[in-house]
Amino acid sequence: MKRNIIYIISLVLALSSCTGYQKLLKSNDYQLKYTKAKEYYQKKDYLRASTLLEDIAPFFKGTQDADNILYLIADCYYNNKNYETAINYYTSYCNNYPKGSHAIESRYMVGFCYYKESPDPRLDQTATHKSIEAFQIFMELYPYSERVSEASKYVLELENKLVYKALLNARLYYKLGLYQGNNYKSAIIVAGNALKDYPYSNYREELSFLILEAKYMQAVKSIETKKDERYRETIDEYYVYAGEYPNGKFKKDAEKIFEDSKKNIKN
Repeated sequence: MKRNIIYIISLVLALSSCTGYQKLLKSNDYQLKYTKAKEYYQKKDYLRASTLLEDIAPFFKGTQDADNILYLIADCYYNNKNYETAINYYTSYCNNYPKGSHAIESRYMVGFCYYKESPDPRLDQTATHKSIEAFQIFMELYPYSERVSEASKYVLELENKLVYKALLNARLYYKLGLYQGNNYKSAIIVAGNALKDYPYSNYREELSFLILEAKYMQAVKSIETKKDERYRETIDEYYVYAGEYPNGKFKKDAEKIFEDSKKNIKN
């Protein structure tokens, strides 16, 4: 009986709350809507808050509250994990209020929302590139912001994700070998570009060794007239790898490649 009474009271309160909210939506008292929207926001009821804020936004244009309303809308969508819409509103804030009280935070949040949208390395990395770009713009505009260190950390993480994707692609080319063309060459190009574009990546050694492996296999499977030249290129690549990683985790495999390449050079 006691549980039933509690349930009925809760239901009545919920229904009255919904009724009050519906009346509020129909109201023309925009200041009241704004006040209630902020209350909903504080209670983390972001859906109701954003609905009210979007409703009143046109009527507050040109007022001192306009920028805060726009920022709160963006923040509501972010907290509801609707990052794509949040990006649109944060970007709108940056464009409309570049010196507003929420300008720094909004610029940072554009990058962070794209960061949240960044998928698994095996998938399309458009959001990853956009996040890096947005964070870089943020750091250029606000180099003394306390959030620069966070932005820099995220950029490094995202760049490593892009490098890992390149590593996966290079490995795939390597596995394909000479299937329908010289995929070893493609592996070398992809890995080389990743090293050039992201020289401080966590995957630098893996990429360097993959280039060595690909050059070696390219030599092994070459026609006789190209073998000598390609084994020499492999040896050159070995010195590049060994010079940077004298005690690298692929040291033994690299030395085997080096010794075999020397044996196959004619002079």
